[in-house]
Amino acid sequence: MIVNGQQHTVAKRVACSGVGVHSGKNVNLTIGPAPANHGIRFARTDLPDSPTVAALFNRVVDTSLATVIGDEGCIVSTIEHLMACFSGLSIDNALVELDSYEMPIMDGSAAPFARLLRSAGTTTQKAPRHCITITEPIELREEDKFVGVYPAPRRKISCTIEYDHVLIGKQTITVNLTERVFEKEISPARTFGFLMEVEHLKRYGLARGGSLENAVVIDGDRVLNPGGLRFADEFVRHKLLDCIGDFSLLGMPIIGHIVTRKSGHALNHAFLKKVFDCKKSWVTGTLESVSHCPPILSKPLAI
Repeated sequence: MIVNGQQHTVAKRVACSGVGVHSGKNVNLTIGPAPANHGIRFARTDLPDSPTVAALFNRVVDTSLATVIGDEGCIVSTIEHLMACFSGLSIDNALVELDSYEMPIMDGSAAPFARLLRSAGTTTQKAPRHCITITEPIELREEDKFVGVYPAPRRKISCTIEYDHVLIGKQTITVNLTERVFEKEISPARTFGFLMEVEHLKRYGLARGGSLENAVVIDGDRVLNPGGLRFADEFVRHKLLDCIGDFSLLGMPIIGHIVTRKSGHALNHAFLKKVFDCKKSWVTGTLESVSHCPPILSKPLAI
């Protein structure tokens, strides 16, 4: 059953601070309530007049290392973890204020943001939640990378990663996306990288804020973090987390089964543009209407 038929915003202002994983700069972050149909917007309080940018796919300006949105010179980088929380916890409207161009990485997962939003609580608003319901398959393939979405009666995501590495290999996860599943099973999964790659990035002035405190770091055949992994398949769970954040930039929930294989921020963004162009393959409506008239199931094609 689909719940949360009305729009929601946070009930009060909450704040945190941390370091940007690439910039190494300290950043203060505040999340506050916003009116119905406002969506998620980011405000740069360090810039004159505190300009804002909407968290929408047509505001994405870079996907090389993270998802970056921008509008008229105002950019906000590495938004995917917080955006995944808004999507996973069914929060439609909020104003996010920060005093730097990059979001704080926190512990490398979305769990700190999820806890922050839970501490704020939510307010039900007098406006229905709108969604995009998939009626026909939409697929995008780029060599061995793939993203597709298929008709299904709920929010469902399957993610597959494949690395030629003994600690990762091929991992697949499928979830019916609910608030509980997101909070307990997906949000704690941390970003990860290989020690040689981190050292390479730092030589070029990137990953300045990266450390064992905010990423899973692999060196050879071992995980360097003293506590090890939080899940046996933490790597694919984090990729799923990134996907949730990226797909949230469509601006409303997708009712359907999203399937990804070896995808990343760039292909996810390209896929959202394709979804928007394939207007005959989806309809918009409210979550309440979808709960009464679920679409016909369609088996995903082999990838």
